[in-house]
Amino acid sequence: MNRTHLPTRSSRSRQLGAALPVALILLTILMLLAVAGMRSAGLGFIMAGNEQYRQKAFIASEAGIERAVSLGTFDPDNTTVTLAGSVPNAATDTYAVTIATQLGGAPQGAIFGSSWNAFSTFHFEVQSTGSSVRNAATTHNQGVAVLAPSSLVVTGAGGL
Repeated sequence: MNRTHLPTRSSRSRQLGAALPVALILLTILMLLAVAGMRSAGLGFIMAGNEQYRQKAFIASEAGIERAVSLGTFDPDNTTVTLAGSVPNAATDTYAVTIATQLGGAPQGAIFGSSWNAFSTFHFEVQSTGSSVRNAATTHNQGVAVLAPSSLVVTGAGGL
């Protein structure tokens, strides 16, 4: 006689309810993974935004240098000139520029040869700080050499 093994009532009662704790544990693990993924994605968006604002501050700093060079306020007698402004079409992006005379404003003689001896150069440093939202800021330095007659006394057209 073949007897099939049927679970008895006592073994069935021990198995009831084991699926519920396992399912709850797996659901908790999935929820923690989902929360971690959302936090990671949110952090990625914040980092991308910060990089965008840093780039805008970089552009503002470069705009300040371009503005300083285009204004041509390079005077060896004036040791420091400051400029400030905002980037066109970007109300929150600003720059602050300082033009400082280098080498005490003394002219540097040309070393190129015969016809260049009538000219000197005056050296300046342009420092521009651009800023954008979220306290993004960059500072850039640019050296400028202005070619001028060797004498500061100039007659006729021309001069500094």
